[in-house]
Amino acid sequence: MDFDKEMSSAIIEGNDAVTGQIICTTIGGKNGEPKRTVSYMAERVVGTGSFGIVFQSKCLETGETVAIKKVLQDRRYKNRELQLMRLMDHPNVISLKHCFFSTTSKDELFLNLVMEYVPETMYRVLKHYSSMNQRMPLIYIQLYTYQIFRGLAYIHSVPGVCHRDVKPQNLLVDPLTHQVKLCDFGSAKVLVKGEANISYICSRYYRAPELIFGATEYTTSIDIWSAGCVLAELLLGQPLFPGENAVDQLVEIIKVLGTPTREEIRCMNPNYTDFRFPQIKAYPWHKVFHKRMPPEAIDLASRLLQYSPSLRCTALEACAHPFFDELREPNSRLPNGRLLPPLFNFKQELAGASSELINRLIPEHIRRQASLSLPHPAGT
Repeated sequence: MDFDKEMSSAIIEGNDAVTGQIICTTIGGKNGEPKRTVSYMAERVVGTGSFGIVFQSKCLETGETVAIKKVLQDRRYKNRELQLMRLMDHPNVISLKHCFFSTTSKDELFLNLVMEYVPETMYRVLKHYSSMNQRMPLIYIQLYTYQIFRGLAYIHSVPGVCHRDVKPQNLLVDPLTHQVKLCDFGSAKVLVKGEANISYICSRYYRAPELIFGATEYTTSIDIWSAGCVLAELLLGQPLFPGENAVDQLVEIIKVLGTPTREEIRCMNPNYTDFRFPQIKAYPWHKVFHKRMPPEAIDLASRLLQYSPSLRCTALEACAHPFFDELREPNSRLPNGRLLPPLFNFKQELAGASSELINRLIPEHIRRQASLSLPHPAGT
């Protein structure tokens, strides 16, 4: 890989992962744009994993707070996460500002992804309500899950990306505006029909059943299952399928959905159709959730958490579900009286949507503003 052509930034030496350290890099220099030096101070670690480390950092020139994800780079390959992030631009997807390489004293090469900083995660928000023995207000559940589906509708349709690790830890929340952004595209991939993919992907509680069955030709509907699990967790205040291992994960799913039929197993992985499962009846969805749960919430969860991947609704169909109708009301507000974050500034994800679906997605009061230039519906 030709790193000089790939990156406009110089490779910086001697940047071991230590908070308080200052990293300087050069940005710009393309299309007649002047080159300029940018310095970042790593202030605190906000995430770690097998991938590397994420710092909350401050740009010393502008005072702007950013997140820098530092990942060990194999010199032989391009970084898929970087390639995918360069394709994406959406209000509900974390944005990449720029990137640069750095080396350590051991001559290891690291890729540094400089991204916008969002202070909270859905995981921490859930923990907050759980610690106070409270349920999340329904308006927040509607607002958060709607934005998750809007982000998924974009990545699934425009770059054709499957996230493959949707979970509360990978959903960022701005506590002031309540805007939600998908983050961590380290497992993401553009899925190509007929091309095999690894099945050991996605965190266990949110792993679609076809992945547990070892399917390798899955679709973006694995993200829909994961998002359905997140919706259920927000409604319940705890994970819906808390399996302790892969087999136990399937048991947890069967306890709610019942034993999959032969046809459902064929849809997930045809190699398992002769496998004998204990016959367990489905547990009624209305009994899974508490008595005062709105029927629209239960209906949406049931449409997302289907064994057959093709029967799960798409992300855009989920956005149009009646569960989110309150968000489409002209006078809808946050509990503190503030305006909701922008929810209807759709991008290319509406291309190919039917006029009926677009009419359900865009409230009349927004359409009347006429400043929205919508793509033409399919077949018009």
